[in-house]
Amino acid sequence: MAMMSKTMDLIEGFVKEGSFKWVLSRKTSLDEEFEEMERSPSGKRKWIAELSPLANVIVGRCSRILDVSMDELQSNFEREASETIKSPANYARNFLEYSCLRALSLAAHITGHLADRAFRRLTFDMMLAWEIPSSSQSGVKVDADSTVCLEAFCRIAPAIPTIAEVITCSNLFDLLSSSSGNRLSFAIYDKYLAGLDRAIKKMKSQSESALLAGLRAERAEKILEIDGTLTTQPVLEHVGTSAWPGRLTLTDHALYFETLKVVTYDKPKAYELAEDLKQVIKPELTGPWGSRLFDKAVMYKSIKLSEPVFMEFPELTGHSRRDYWLAIMLEIFYAHRFIEKYNITGLEREETILKASLGILRLQALQDLPQSSNPILQYESLLMFNLCDKLPGGDSILETLANSISSREKDKRGSHFYSLSPRAMLTNLGVVSGSEESTTDRLLVGDILVGGMSPLEKALRDSRVNYKKVELAQASVDGVKVDGLDTNLALMKELLYPVIEIGKMLLSLALWEDPIKSFFFCCFSTFIIIRGWIAYATIGLLLFMALFILLTKLTNQGRSIEELKVVAPPAMNTMEQLLAVQNAISQVEEFVQDGNIVLLKLRSLLLAVPSQATDMAILALAGTAICLALLPTRLITLMTFLEVFTRYSPPRRPSTERWTRRLREWWFSIPAAPVVVEREKEDKKKR
Repeated sequence: MAMMSKTMDLIEGFVKEGSFKWVLSRKTSLDEEFEEMERSPSGKRKWIAELSPLANVIVGRCSRILDVSMDELQSNFEREASETIKSPANYARNFLEYSCLRALSLAAHITGHLADRAFRRLTFDMMLAWEIPSSSQSGVKVDADSTVCLEAFCRIAPAIPTIAEVITCSNLFDLLSSSSGNRLSFAIYDKYLAGLDRAIKKMKSQSESALLAGLRAERAEKILEIDGTLTTQPVLEHVGTSAWPGRLTLTDHALYFETLKVVTYDKPKAYELAEDLKQVIKPELTGPWGSRLFDKAVMYKSIKLSEPVFMEFPELTGHSRRDYWLAIMLEIFYAHRFIEKYNITGLEREETILKASLGILRLQALQDLPQSSNPILQYESLLMFNLCDKLPGGDSILETLANSISSREKDKRGSHFYSLSPRAMLTNLGVVSGSEESTTDRLLVGDILVGGMSPLEKALRDSRVNYKKVELAQASVDGVKVDGLDTNLALMKELLYPVIEIGKMLLSLALWEDPIKSFFFCCFSTFIIIRGWIAYATIGLLLFMALFILLTKLTNQGRSIEELKVVAPPAMNTMEQLLAVQNAISQVEEFVQDGNIVLLKLRSLLLAVPSQATDMAILALAGTAICLALLPTRLITLMTFLEVFTRYSPPRRPSTERWTRRLREWWFSIPAAPVVVEREKEDKKKR
């Protein structure tokens, strides 16, 4: 701790004397630095043969920030790194990463570093050097207009938690580079960091205000966003058939609404996000007198409220304002649900809340970017807890994240390099209060592992691979959705024609709608199972289905699936369409549409459209058939009984939730069979 304090005093001394500013300010004279390093006799200006010219410049800057010679910095790397990391093939890039991340872990402690354009240029130059670290790439030219790639951004930017975070880093880069051919320019990067600095200062000033001080004082809540203060952008609270304008405030623990009176605001109403109150937060339709006309509201419901509350965000076109608020509300809600699930306490709990807060700050910074470089924001993709809720395997990512937050042990490979935590960053920026010890929260490489991938990065990579498959399948689902309740009903009738009566009967029995019939059906089924008759029939049916899908897959290779033709009913006239726009009809239409998607996915499986999903279906069916063939029927029956009736017992609940999610993710990865709707030519009805 004494050594760290000494280092910090030295860095602060550099700042006061202007020396540190000089280190970071050489952003337009790289050629001069090349020449100076070549002719300088000082050990701190050494030229390392394995590194490219730009990498030598960056390592030189890092050595001055750390107040060590380049020889000493290289010696530390040689001592701390494993043989794999020091292999000649990747030596230059790994040593550069080591130097950059160590330097950033100290340089980021300087107050106001985000506001310093020289610091922004330093981090960008580190990304440039990451792309060309080796001396074999010395011929690559770097100029003021050079851009960086996704990999470089994702390796350097998350070293400072305020700038980026591993889980959302890729999506952040895609947004920043959308106007420059998937290469990030310094101009956009600089504007983003400037906006981030403004967002942090705004959060700091809001946290120090007296707004809602009485309600926020106990938990030291920090205000993250306020809306409804402008008359041109009101926020309306709907309760029942009443609607009132007011001011909406989001903190890192709750949501507060203050109804607007004539000249003042009424007593705030608190809507809890941190406690487990069985909350439901989702987009909703609202309108005058309780009607459902405008898709611009968020519904909040909990066991503390007698009826749901709707927060409406009026705007002329679209519903981006509502989507933004929905995303940031859910981010805080998911963060606290994550804390409760993994029993995170103490500083780690505050660290988790700050991770969610930083995501919202980054979102605010992106909204300040010019419209040409800021397409329609996908808010969920830029907020880590929102994203993990959507990604396949998101629970695995969160579990890995929980382990990394709770663990403060050194890496097993013996690395002595530490990175900053969100608490350390925001403490330094004045947003979070803390002691000197908490400002240098010593974490191992953590989310960024020099020369490799951290567990969090590996979990994220696996999830993204699965997500691409889900996106392709979802595109096919979106393509086969048809509009209109009558058309959807016609499609469903066509799909269900072979089994509609059997399906109704089995569903009725399975749901125990008629207890007497269900009881006798259960007794009859039990008798069949005991006699052993159903096993052979089931084996044959499953093997037949698996064989059918396999043969269909082999015969359909290279050919598209035959489209299902549906004859649509006559189009509705104007009066019928107006009557159809009712709450009950919209809910029925959605239910029928979802039912069609289920049936189309089953059709897709039977006709072997998806490759991986089909293979899994074949293996599952064949595996089940083999188990039924080899194991005694009574044992299978007993196992089934225990599975059904102990599924949600406390010991099995976590595993049940995990496997239920896996099954749901597999189902989402199945594309829907294509559909073409054919309408009969008819004369239009006279009106």
